[in-house]
Amino acid sequence: MKSFLKILRKAGERMSWKWFSTGCALLTVCLLGIAIFQENGTLEKMYGQNSEKLFDLAYLQTGATDAKEIRLEDYARRIRANLEKPRLEPVRTKSVLSLAGTVGKPENLAVPYIWVHIEYREKRKRDLPATMDVYVPVKNGRFEKQIRLFQGKGEYRVFLRLPDREKEEYFYRMTSFTVSNTSDSLARDISYTMAGLGTELKLTSPETGYTRAQQAVWVRGKTDKSVQKILLQTTKGKESWKREIRVKDGQFEERIPLLFGKGIHRLDVMVPDHRRRGYHQEGAVLYVEQTGDIRREPITYSRLYAQRGIHLTRPVASGDTADLSCRVSGYIDRSAPYAKETTHMIASIRKGKNKATYFLPVKNYQFDDRIWLRFGPGNYDVRLYVPEITGENRDYFRFFTVARFEVNSVADRDLRYLLPSGGIESDHPDIRKLSKQILRHASTPREKARAIYEYVARTMTYDMDKYRNNEFHWSDSALKSLRTKKGVCQDYVFLTIALLRSADLPSRLVEGKAGGQRHAWVEVRVDGRWLAMDPTWGSGYITEKGTFAKRLDFRYFDPPQGFLDKTHRRTGFTY
Repeated sequence: MKSFLKILRKAGERMSWKWFSTGCALLTVCLLGIAIFQENGTLEKMYGQNSEKLFDLAYLQTGATDAKEIRLEDYARRIRANLEKPRLEPVRTKSVLSLAGTVGKPENLAVPYIWVHIEYREKRKRDLPATMDVYVPVKNGRFEKQIRLFQGKGEYRVFLRLPDREKEEYFYRMTSFTVSNTSDSLARDISYTMAGLGTELKLTSPETGYTRAQQAVWVRGKTDKSVQKILLQTTKGKESWKREIRVKDGQFEERIPLLFGKGIHRLDVMVPDHRRRGYHQEGAVLYVEQTGDIRREPITYSRLYAQRGIHLTRPVASGDTADLSCRVSGYIDRSAPYAKETTHMIASIRKGKNKATYFLPVKNYQFDDRIWLRFGPGNYDVRLYVPEITGENRDYFRFFTVARFEVNSVADRDLRYLLPSGGIESDHPDIRKLSKQILRHASTPREKARAIYEYVARTMTYDMDKYRNNEFHWSDSALKSLRTKKGVCQDYVFLTIALLRSADLPSRLVEGKAGGQRHAWVEVRVDGRWLAMDPTWGSGYITEKGTFAKRLDFRYFDPPQGFLDKTHRRTGFTY
């Protein structure tokens, strides 16, 4: 019995040491827990108010047993930055990540923005970038932002960075966490930089950072009124294109071509760099998917394009395909130099050695008209001009190039002598109606040509004031001749050719000299030959007193060979 008690006492001594060691370990853990608790404060201070605690509990009840508190870095604690949303990670959401938080003394920061960098951790979709940067403004010590998760369903890693207290370009990590997006929706925000936000840049079109378009996209927006110009740039792979556009009263718009074929084009909206004169810096980034597999070349613009406030809205790129005509439209900034005085734009086409000129009326600072591709199928070089604005009266006009592009015609016919041209509106309803009235008793092509010659020679009167004072205008045309019933040789010719072409009689304007003066007359294709007529000289003559005497003279309709050669010298022809 004594031996048994002795053995039991020794065993008890050994057990006491083990329990003593265990007790010491537990006491150490408790002390550490108390210390941590005291450093972080009460549970309410750690997790927020009751509603936030319920949110956290609800989150845990969804099955996210691996959820943990999002930890802030030392720098965040030093500047008293706090993240209110989200509180736990991994975050599970549908399409949109909600961020919110506070900064203790934002006035001590170099810039008032939180930098949010997001990385998609899975295989990216549609060649869209796997990363995105967002700058969230800090206002009155708070920041809040909803951000679209730009690659759809999958896992993202989010990094929040806080600005330095002195240097604008320095940021330090605030925290990072994982986000799981459960939505397949592919949507993206426009990514504004600090420079863009600093100039109050705001795009109204497109409205999102990822959109789809065919051939071109409208870019519209607002910015600070101090900004006078912005730079728009598209990039796809190694190819890029850019254009500088004017900002008027804080607003801008431009139709931007998608030149580089099917796929994603990056579009940068660049604002002036206030640190370097003449330079631009990134203001906003978005992505446009070109849905059509069409590659084109950019339009070439001269310096006058911007100086004269021209905005060409159609076409937006070089290399379009057309049939018999190409639409040219756009507008002029009202505040641009000579905008009010610009009543016409001029367009010329060239195909090989052939060329033609068209006048595009400007009404309410807008122009929209068709130019005719009259020389059959093939490639055309098209140039757009602005007129010289001068108060001097002259018998010629000067104009200057603002844009140049190419158009490919697939028309199967050469209609150079039948289509409308500059000042010759042969397709206008008033011209067509008059032509039918004049030709109601004519049957053969020659009879039709003679009837039109007689009408113009009888109806028109030579304008001696215009002749003496060189009062030529961009508005001179067949329609003007029809309305005023007077003019000089070009006005007679405009009306004559318009009527001939409306009757499907091929005709052209002959340039030359007559009576020692510059002169114009007409040739019309009749029975396989070019028939000459001069309705101006057939209308009357100038007396010795310098007045015009009306007298219908048929000698100048299809005169015998050599008759015109005595008084007229031909130098060329136009359409």
